[in-house]
Amino acid sequence: MKRAKFIKKTLLGTLGLGLIGGMYSWQIEPFWLEFVHKKMPIKNLPENLIGKKLIQISDIHVGNRFNYQYIIDSFAKAKTYNPDFVVYTGDFVDYDDEEQFSQLKEVFKHVVKGKLGTAGILGNHDYGHDWSDQNVATTITSILENTGVKILGNDAFNFNGLHIIGLDDFWGLNFDPKKIMKKHNPENANIVLCHNPDVCDLDVWHNYKGWILAGHTHGGQVKPPFLNPPILPVKNKKYAAGEIDLNDGRTLYINRALGNLYQVRFNVRPEITVFKLSKKS
Repeated sequence: MKRAKFIKKTLLGTLGLGLIGGMYSWQIEPFWLEFVHKKMPIKNLPENLIGKKLIQISDIHVGNRFNYQYIIDSFAKAKTYNPDFVVYTGDFVDYDDEEQFSQLKEVFKHVVKGKLGTAGILGNHDYGHDWSDQNVATTITSILENTGVKILGNDAFNFNGLHIIGLDDFWGLNFDPKKIMKKHNPENANIVLCHNPDVCDLDVWHNYKGWILAGHTHGGQVKPPFLNPPILPVKNKKYAAGEIDLNDGRTLYINRALGNLYQVRFNVRPEITVFKLSKKS
């Protein structure tokens, strides 16, 4: 009897822990936002930009798979940091149909903008089904630009001394990084926005030295302790999350995503990144 009671208690305890873990990964961690603070040393940074704040927001995934009021609430929290620059690194929607356009308009009534500049790039989900619908990408671009987010597709813009280069999505219809990277001026204070970090391994960079801000991976959304995430949508499995020295003058930062492709996270909290700019010697 003692052995039977022990087995029963063990099974009930295991089941209870499983239920608690399941509730946590479904209802708590997907909405437990973390503001990650990092230093960002940039070559040729103008003196008046030293100490300024740049916020990165990535992979919002506005759609029907989770309550996007959470995104609106997160935007309100981000605004309290009073950012000088804000960059969005793709996947604004989780596209099913045109309903996402009205949802995106609703969310971006609360857009986070920088005092000195606001830029963004598209991700693969912003190209609709099979990443192949130009009309979806064009409509999303128009919605965002009407709220003050300048979308850069293989293009660059000088935001008050900070030159932001934006690459179109690796899996989308308009990927052409050589178009802009061969024209980049190394004498400027440059950063690059690139949704999919696999692009870092392509021969397209033309000796670029500096920061690359990416998203796409969500950090895997589920990461067993002490192990790598079992699912990552990248070829290079080193590109999961966080700061990575590419050992050639480039520094990659992969944001863990604000939104959720599926409403489950474990050991990979959603993230907004707050960078403090400094001058790199």
